Amino acid sequence: MTRAEHQLGAGRASEAYDVLIVGAGPTGMLAACELLRRGVRVRIVDRASEPSPFPKALLVWPRSLDLFEDLGVLPQLREAGLQINAFSYYSDRRHLSTFGFPQPLAPICLPQNETERILRERLHELGGKIEREVRLLTFDALDYSGRIDATDGVTAVLEHSDGTVERTRAPFVIGADGAGSAVRAQLGTGFAGSTYETAFALVDAEIEGFLPPDRALYYQSPAGALVIVALPNGIFRFFSSLAPGEEVSVARMQEIVDERGPAGVRITKPIWESVFRVHARHANDFQLGRVFIAGDAAHVHSPAGGQGLNTGLQDAHNLAWKIAAVVHGQAPSELLRDYGAERSAVAERVVRDTDIQTRAWLVRTPAKVRLRDAAFKVADRTGLFTRFYAPVMAGRKLAYPAVRPTQEPGGRSRCRVLGDVRNTLKTGAVFPRALAVPHGIAGPAAEPSYWSLVAVCEGDTPGWRTAIRELAAERPQLRTIELTLDAARHTGCRRQGYYLVRPDGHVAAHGHTQDLSALRAELTTWLGAPQQSV
Repeated sequence: MTRAEHQLGAGRASEAYDVLIVGAGPTGMLAACELLRRGVRVRIVDRASEPSPFPKALLVWPRSLDLFEDLGVLPQLREAGLQINAFSYYSDRRHLSTFGFPQPLAPICLPQNETERILRERLHELGGKIEREVRLLTFDALDYSGRIDATDGVTAVLEHSDGTVERTRAPFVIGADGAGSAVRAQLGTGFAGSTYETAFALVDAEIEGFLPPDRALYYQSPAGALVIVALPNGIFRFFSSLAPGEEVSVARMQEIVDERGPAGVRITKPIWESVFRVHARHANDFQLGRVFIAGDAAHVHSPAGGQGLNTGLQDAHNLAWKIAAVVHGQAPSELLRDYGAERSAVAERVVRDTDIQTRAWLVRTPAKVRLRDAAFKVADRTGLFTRFYAPVMAGRKLAYPAVRPTQEPGGRSRCRVLGDVRNTLKTGAVFPRALAVPHGIAGPAAEPSYWSLVAVCEGDTPGWRTAIRELAAERPQLRTIELTLDAARHTGCRRQGYYLVRPDGHVAAHGHTQDLSALRAELTTWLGAPQQSV
């Protein structure tokens, strides 16, 4: 070790921490905030000298808005952004369909640099700080067994802006360092997928003429795609496919608008211009032992539908509470193995869905154009988009499927058999916010580390209430909430029973009065053996 390494290493030794986060974008900062508010010590580093000034990702969908509400910054986000109320689709400038978003499903349009500002301010309020111009070089003697208990941490080698090299020991590492992730490279996992042949140009600009201030417009034609999205403060984003070898310019984007887009719109004052390639890739593994990857480090895909930022934020949310529980001894380390299984399935679906959307934009043959256009018209006429796909885009259908029989009600109960048909709350789905926030299960006033055992009670039923309370009394991190059968308006289940709700708001298990043995098994699986009274 060099003299600089010795000195820097010694200086860092006094600043103990539990999690090293590599990358201070939205995913890294949300992970840091979620860990800090659960009492976990965090160190977050980023190779950039300053925050990115670029707008990049735009849409924040309702499930991600939940996370900002829990973090206590939703008012700031709504004040800075604007609500997108509809997507309109065109074929050769002919209107095909307009899909409106009901208020609960509408996204907020907020440039990524503003989203990062809000997260950064909250990070500082929670006592966190970002160390800039620090990059990960390697992990020293990384354990490749994949077992969390094989070692007590990871040795990371970091380089600082003055050339000094630091060796630091981190109990856990989160790689949120983007598509070119150094953390992912060190894990040696694959990044399977493809890159679109077509390049894409982007221009954010002020305009002359009229464009709706609350919509995204999709102009599809055999010549290519043009997407126009309203941004805050009278700015509009123009996003278009390019012919091979073409470069972006305001003049060329104006030509594309004139050829494919709305009449009478002139681009006047450009704010940002960029050309980029679109990839559809996801990592083979999201975890190796005590090292995890999240956000663009784990998956990249088309901007269709504006899902990328949201998927990364939800990665961070899923991972942070699990690391916090293990750090505080409130759950066995095996809990962390669920992260990769849960989030990789989500990432694969997002990559697939956005790929389908992007290829639909770019179809050229007459037969495929007719088929695509007919599908849009049917979806518009029947309301299929609003009923089925809008909730998916909003994150309201996000669920982690049950993997054990004890997570679901025993027998052939209606809520198990008809879950997909009757919109009954399923195991793995998010417990309804309409119940969660008023009862302190979620929201800015909720205790972020607690599990919730929601008992649905029919009348007085003292025996049922007592049984639930006795189970909860064995576990200090578990609290009980008692609801009446009126909760069925939100859950769909009209029987006396329970919902075991994780700290991230997802239902870990559901059952009825005869399923208490299954509930005990689930509590042991998730939280370990109960504490023995002395």
